[in-house]
Amino acid sequence: MPSNSDSVKVAVRVRPFNQRERNAGSKCVISMNGNSTTITDPDSGQTKAFSFDHSYWSHDGFTETKDGVYMREADHYADQRQVFSDLGKGVLDNAWQGYNAALFAYGQTGSGKSYSMIGYGPNKGIVPITCEELFKVIESNKDKDKQLQVSFSMLEIYNEKVRDLLVKSKAETGGLKIRQDQKAGFYVEGLKHVPVRNYKEIEKLMEQGTVNRTTASTNMNATSSRSHMVITIRFNQVIMGADGKSNTRSSDINLVDLAGSERSSSTGATGDRLREGSAINQSLSTLGNVIR
Repeated sequence: MPSNSDSVKVAVRVRPFNQRERNAGSKCVISMNGNSTTITDPDSGQTKAFSFDHSYWSHDGFTETKDGVYMREADHYADQRQVFSDLGKGVLDNAWQGYNAALFAYGQTGSGKSYSMIGYGPNKGIVPITCEELFKVIESNKDKDKQLQVSFSMLEIYNEKVRDLLVKSKAETGGLKIRQDQKAGFYVEGLKHVPVRNYKEIEKLMEQGTVNRTTASTNMNATSSRSHMVITIRFNQVIMGADGKSNTRSSDINLVDLAGSERSSSTGATGDRLREGSAINQSLSTLGNVIR
């Protein structure tokens, strides 16, 4: 996530055990102290520590309310709001200053990426909270010389093909084309950008896109995301000058929920699932090369 002081920030989060792991009697080998994360080899007891900008402990220390909200019981527990405060708020600050920003959720299949980014039920993730907070500020704008405009797009990259998630048709095609413009840079030709006036409209679009996203069951995750999903919030600030001419400050917020990396031996993938996994791993390796 770009910011004024750093070009990239990296955070890691550990989730609770799922039912499969509880049934297997799994033992947590992760511990956290401040921004340091330590992995312990369960066989040898040897440890290895890694430092990140943020280390979030969400494995335990919480309780679930009647409404399904995960509430903090222990001080060390990191809830959805804390993750947004540390990561999503910086993305919003960049957008107001006219900078583009991107936030990626990367990890093994079933590691909790979609929960952190989108959330489940009342436990909203970074994406909906970011949209909600953006419109809170927009609705409080009293400056008559400043017009604020927001548009929303949502796509997936599945088996190396780009598909618009806001379009209902699931017919097999060659996918949307990626083009490059000298001024605008890279863009997806034909991708639907929907103007939105409030958070409720974004929420509705997000639900529609999530339903259209490609998922499948593997041995490691019953609802494994089989595609990379990119949500782009385009934020324009149109400012009128004293001479009657307008100046537009534009920024793109890219929120990316990547498909999970995986080993076919662990997921039990065969046929279509195996081909999907191969495409996923190849694209994640390419992304890693780009970041390095």
